[in-house]
Amino acid sequence: MQLDSTILRSGNSVTSRLVQFTFVFGVWLFWYASARFGWISPLALPAPDAVWREFIELLSTGAFAKDLFVTMLEVAIAFAISTCAGLGLGYLIATSNWRVRVFEPLLSSLNSIPAVMFVPLFILLFGLGITSKIVMGVATGFFPIILSTIAGISNIDPTYFKVARSMGATRKQIFRCVILPGALPVILTGLRMGFIVAFLSILGAEAIGSYAGLGHRIVESVEMLAMPRMYAFIAFAVLIAAALNVLLQFAERKGQWE
Repeated sequence: MQLDSTILRSGNSVTSRLVQFTFVFGVWLFWYASARFGWISPLALPAPDAVWREFIELLSTGAFAKDLFVTMLEVAIAFAISTCAGLGLGYLIATSNWRVRVFEPLLSSLNSIPAVMFVPLFILLFGLGITSKIVMGVATGFFPIILSTIAGISNIDPTYFKVARSMGATRKQIFRCVILPGALPVILTGLRMGFIVAFLSILGAEAIGSYAGLGHRIVESVEMLAMPRMYAFIAFAVLIAAALNVLLQFAERKGQWE
């Protein structure tokens, strides 16, 4: 039975990878055919080889280094603030049923508001520098983290708390032995989602108004009609986001397994 289960999981994994590869190859094939036969204007969709040459040039010359540093600095600071605030306030709210009933619906409602609408306001208040992008990242990354923290802690079976208290466990021991292992899988998922939305929102904010960053370079390329360079920067941003997402998924699975 265990062998059959292992074979089934292996087969599902192979099938998933095959579907993913087929999808990526299909997108590339459509892109190549569109450029080759002129289905789409080269101004809107340049040929894959032109984008590839531009991408290699970016890597070889290091032209992206400064903008990558700016973007990742903004993301790192925004994620750190979101994590500290989301975990701390989430724990404070989740330890009281009354606070959960009051604040959880309010936070969920605020999370549904498109944060991109506030980018002009953030730029007006904090300027075109990195501060407005950090504020944007915090405004989007904070909510998945605090909501997952509230959900992870408040959904722990109350029996575990009763048993721990009956055995004389201190508040620190309850946190370490009950709350942390019980809520960690949900919290890790929230951290991953918070990081991704913060990264994407910062790219969007850079595209709307910024002096530097990957989003700024993408818009700058469009304004100069350098479409291969624009797609090269987009591909670079996508690869970074995908790599970071894979790392966070690995950490998430490891935390859930432990």
